[in-house]
Amino acid sequence: MGDPRRPRKKYETPRNPWREDRLREELVLVGEYGLRNKRELWRAASILRKYRNIARSLFVLTGEERRVKEKALIDKLYSMGLVPKDADANYVLQLSVKDVLERRLQTIVYRLGLAKTPFHARQLIVHGRVAVGDRVVSSPSYLVMRGEEDRIRLLVPAEA
Repeated sequence: MGDPRRPRKKYETPRNPWREDRLREELVLVGEYGLRNKRELWRAASILRKYRNIARSLFVLTGEERRVKEKALIDKLYSMGLVPKDADANYVLQLSVKDVLERRLQTIVYRLGLAKTPFHARQLIVHGRVAVGDRVVSSPSYLVMRGEEDRIRLLVPAEA
């Protein structure tokens, strides 16, 4: 199970971290989505990499086994809001890191107009001013599921 004091990394660092084009692209994404550091970007890339590897492994399967596993993958990604209902494994391979970053609570709060900037959205979330349904979520990297989008609301602070 592992030692609770030593959590595992949820991301992989890039193989060539000092390539100029990669640095420029990462810097643009960090600024556009209001990420705290590149680790948050790498975590989104790792999530995407996991699902793309699963989709890639489906191409060697045939028959009923492939249909069952592909349907399970598409249903999972549909509930996460990453793909449409009628998608297939090829569609999963076309996903980008931006698609995962668009599903973060921080981005959705900004896109809904509850915050003026992505950085403002991050501050509201960290300070406990945003609720998803009945739960207060204080993690900007929370991936919002498809059914939760319309239940995001801003909490008004209690009057002193």
